[in-house]
Amino acid sequence: MKADIHPNYKEIQVTCSCGNNFATRSTMSKPTIHVEVCSMCHPFYTGKQKIVDTAGRVEKFNQKFGAMRRKAAA
Repeated sequence: MKADIHPNYKEIQVTCSCGNNFATRSTMSKPTIHVEVCSMCHPFYTGKQKIVDTAGRVEKFNQKFGAMRRKAAA
């Protein structure tokens, strides 16, 4: 193998938007990473799921564009 071709692999701190901090190793030059989701707040790992109500969006769409759809079908 060639010498001195590999990047420096060092420990860095990861900060999540939920406030969780942990250490990992990376080849990044920055000493910290900021992430939006981690294993402490992601629904897959926590088992808690946020349900989004889309019925209001569908009703709003139908009110706005429903008349156009009826004219095209006739």
